[in-house]
Amino acid sequence: MNDGIAERAAWIAPFLEKLAESSNVTASAKAAGISASTAYAARRKDREFARQWRRALCEGYDNLELELLRRLRKGQRPTEKTKYDNAAAIRLLLAHRDEVSQQRALDEDEDEEAILASLTAKLDKMRERQIATQKLLAEDGMMTPAYD
Repeated sequence: MNDGIAERAAWIAPFLEKLAESSNVTASAKAAGISASTAYAARRKDREFARQWRRALCEGYDNLELELLRRLRKGQRPTEKTKYDNAAAIRLLLAHRDEVSQQRALDEDEDEEAILASLTAKLDKMRERQIATQKLLAEDGMMTPAYD
């Protein structure tokens, strides 16, 4: 998958940054200097980019949700000139709800695996220290070694 990697590298970061900020593919593509169809094609071809896209949407979803809650609770700031469309924000949240839920589930699985690996490593070190301590005590004649 060498075709276009160098070109994509130049636009991926700004695209993902804007996607996380806006949850809007068209605006993100424009900010990255590409067409939305280029971004969609790259997502279909590159699994890692597709994963990063989903994570950016999750972040954008969280940002939109927080902003919408703020506006619903406190109203529009008096200094804001832009009139916000809360109904459109809710539709956008609903449109991405399933994809965001799927990505969060995947992230939680990755986190669970990392936690289990960390705990296993700690337990292995504790066992090693216990065996070493038992050997030292046995050498001093204080106890008989017990190995698992």
